[in-house]
Amino acid sequence: MSLAKLTSISTQTLSLLLERQRLQTFPAFSASPDAASDPLHLPQIRKNMGQLRAGILDMEAKEGSTQSAQLLRNQYGRMRAMLGNDAGLVEPLICRLDNPESSTSATSRVESELPLIPPPPPSKDTEPTYTPYTDDPQGDADPGIMLQTQRRLMDEQDEHLDRLSQSVGRQHHISLQINDELDVHTGLLQELDTDLDQTGNRLTSARRRLDRVARGAKENSSAMAIGLLILILLLLIIIFKT
Repeated sequence: MSLAKLTSISTQTLSLLLERQRLQTFPAFSASPDAASDPLHLPQIRKNMGQLRAGILDMEAKEGSTQSAQLLRNQYGRMRAMLGNDAGLVEPLICRLDNPESSTSATSRVESELPLIPPPPPSKDTEPTYTPYTDDPQGDADPGIMLQTQRRLMDEQDEHLDRLSQSVGRQHHISLQINDELDVHTGLLQELDTDLDQTGNRLTSARRRLDRVARGAKENSSAMAIGLLILILLLLIIIFKT
């Protein structure tokens, strides 16, 4: 089994263990009559741990005790300890000790593998402790401090709301003033429109009168010319007689 596959199995198993610890912290689970019989992902965890154990041993048999194998061993031990009382259901990893064995010949040296021995049972002093997962990271906080913090936050929110209310009031007042100015300008525009209509009517009337005068002058142009000539003739007669 490849290192990537073993890492994937280890990550999946760790997620299941964390989810298992989280579910165990729920009060509803502790009070449930089926709490003792609920496996909480235990079958899948045992299956993954078995595959991981076999993969680690196979890797060590092929490549020796590499850094990757040692990291996987440590991860396996931590995950097995996270099972708590159910740790006995998962087989532990056995240690491999490789020591050289000297032969009587000075020219040849071979390495022999010692028998695999199980690790000593972990003691309470050396066994790592794991804190159960909880949804409330501040569950032990002082209620008085939390109440003061909530009051302070509420006071700050009230202050922000007061400022917002004042700003909205100012905007409303400015909007009313703008509305009044618009009403005044609307009245002025209406008066201007009325004056323009009256001026247009007067211009139309004057144009009509000019049209009548021009039309009359055009029709009586000959009579006016005769009258003008008669007037000139009379003036000449008066001048010559005197």
